[in-house]
Amino acid sequence: MFTAIHRWVQHRNAIRRRWQADARHLAAADEVNAYYEAQRRAARARHHGDRDEFYHWVKVAAEVARISPLAEMDFDVVRRIADEEEAKGM
Repeated sequence: MFTAIHRWVQHRNAIRRRWQADARHLAAADEVNAYYEAQRRAARARHHGDRDEFYHWVKVAAEVARISPLAEMDFDVVRRIADEEEAKGM
């Protein structure tokens, strides 16, 4: 049982390291628009039906918001991004 729990914890830690690394990468590439890029990728994953990737990119967006004081976070822009991604999917 301990092995199964240990394996699960390691898996969760790997997932956490992935979204933290992606957030740092987006913030380093374009700190101001990193939040929007993460939201764009989340919307794209949602419209493709990829639940795991959607959750990943939502976590990346939250991490960008946490680590980047310069990131812009306007809900109207996020809504526009979601609408654009939905229109591309049609």
